[in-house]
Amino acid sequence: MNSLPFYQVDAFTEFRLKGNPAAVCILGSNGAGGWLDDAVLQAIAAENNLAETAFLIPSEGDAPHRLRWFTPTVEVELCGHATLASGHVLLREKGYTGAQSFETRSGILTVEPEGEALLMRLPASDTKTSLIPDDLERVLHARPLEVGKGGGFLVVVIDSVERLRALAPRSEHLMAAGAGCLIVTAPGAEADGCDYACRVFVPEAGIPEDPVTGSAHAVLAPFWAKRLKKDILSAKQVSERGGTLECRVEGDQVALLGQAVTVISGSFHL
Repeated sequence: MNSLPFYQVDAFTEFRLKGNPAAVCILGSNGAGGWLDDAVLQAIAAENNLAETAFLIPSEGDAPHRLRWFTPTVEVELCGHATLASGHVLLREKGYTGAQSFETRSGILTVEPEGEALLMRLPASDTKTSLIPDDLERVLHARPLEVGKGGGFLVVVIDSVERLRALAPRSEHLMAAGAGCLIVTAPGAEADGCDYACRVFVPEAGIPEDPVTGSAHAVLAPFWAKRLKKDILSAKQVSERGGTLECRVEGDQVALLGQAVTVISGSFHL
């Protein structure tokens, strides 16, 4: 029986059972480039049944670690919270030090310690104005103030964090409305404790709602930075589990600062 070192990490939170859980499976460097067959990786991700499972091949030298991400149904091009979780495992569980770089489908990503938190850099995404899909207002029960597309997401702006918290769209209705990969966002206020807030729904990838989504903030931080005239923003993802981030817009990159905690460690047996 083969086994893989396995960790489950709650990302973008300092509290266990909050934030966004990601599985991190560590693979060896043997075999076809170190990767198991794609069907096996997908089956492991389906077994974990988390928004993402990260498969990590650590580097022993100066080369970047290699990293891939799978939802329960598909491999994805970019996943922020599972990258943060992978950095957490290397830095907090495996004894690595300093900035960690990862070779991924979205280029080289980095995670480094900053005090008790971790700083992750992702490629920034521009948002282009888009038409409002038919039936979207009816599906959301909220009036879109602005609609755009960026980073593979449909981005919808509504008027308040209170209305954002009240959203309860059904996955099948989002898919029918052409909103299978959706960010809904609202400006924050002093009472909300953030510059902006959001929720993320990705039924097209088998994720009805993602608790905290790093890749979404690589879209939202530049979006709100232009509107709020500031490059450092506080953000909240107001899902049921919730999460908080500091977002720094750095040219063609977005740096996301957040914490992570390990909740499970052991072995995944094949």
